[in-house]
Amino acid sequence: MTTQTLDPAKTEAFADRMLTILNSGALALMTSIGHRTELFDTLAELPPSTSQQIADAAGLNERYVREWLGAMVTGRVVEYDPIAQTYTLPPEHAALLTRAVASDNIAVFAQYIPLLGAVEEQIVDCFYKGGGVPYSEYKRFHAVMAEDSGQSVVSALFDHVLPLIPGLTEALQQGIDVLDVGCGSGRALNKMAEAFPNSRFTGYDFSGEAVANANADAQLRKLSNIQFQVKDAATIEEGDRYDFITTFDAVHDQAKPDVVLRNIHNALRPDGVYLMQDIHATTDVGGNLDHPIGSLLYTVSCMHCMTVSLAYGGMGLGAMWGKERALELLANAGFQQVEIKQLSHDFQNDYYIIRK
Repeated sequence: MTTQTLDPAKTEAFADRMLTILNSGALALMTSIGHRTELFDTLAELPPSTSQQIADAAGLNERYVREWLGAMVTGRVVEYDPIAQTYTLPPEHAALLTRAVASDNIAVFAQYIPLLGAVEEQIVDCFYKGGGVPYSEYKRFHAVMAEDSGQSVVSALFDHVLPLIPGLTEALQQGIDVLDVGCGSGRALNKMAEAFPNSRFTGYDFSGEAVANANADAQLRKLSNIQFQVKDAATIEEGDRYDFITTFDAVHDQAKPDVVLRNIHNALRPDGVYLMQDIHATTDVGGNLDHPIGSLLYTVSCMHCMTVSLAYGGMGLGAMWGKERALELLANAGFQQVEIKQLSHDFQNDYYIIRK
């Protein structure tokens, strides 16, 4: 038996890193709370204020606000004046933490940490027994996902996403048939239906809750050119039905993504276009070493995307399935032409422009 010689400097450096990880994990929880309670939005509009003034402005309990501020101050998110006992959110920080900055609001993503933490017991059990955790265990998933996609995709839909396909906007204006598979709460599809009244829109999702939210939004907007249905994408049986099909971050967590992609191929008209937005990554982990949020995405994948697929006996591709695996599955589904594009504002996603 050999005895390894430890490098004291390497051990010390890793100890410091572990302490940073613990503090950052705690700050992620508090950042989620700050977003959900609109404390960041409130602070951004206030001059230097006491904890009581901040609580009053936000309509919250002062004792909880004060403890939250303690985490924010020691985490160097909020600045504190010990003499005046006032707190300030620097504008440079507000530019990344408030609803006013739209797609730049990183606080939205912090919500995934408590969301995933809520299923830790079930995930640990899966490590021993296999299987997965079903969608029903994620109490706020659709709300958080809708807010996430609302920032990264929906906000850029008309100015950046749709223009990736030449002539598509004009075709939508004239009138075509559109399907969104895994439509979630329908934010993207409802916005398109509102903007292009001559086109006809259909949304399918596995979740009854998500479809109910999508239908409610469509009714609120008084849209007559759209329908949402609860449907497993693996059961779609339509031929040459749609001119434009979309999936927004929806393929990798399917139980049967290979079947879903074949169904999309069959449902797409010969001259139609399929737009697949999915996570920017390589299939081999070695290609993701410099990914700016690689650790976060693998965590989300392990504790949501992969496990919900496995819960239904699926392939368990996971969020980081990568472009090589994606291209393989698209080819197996029968697609002949695939072009991968990225948007300058969106380092997280790839946009696949796919044709038969």
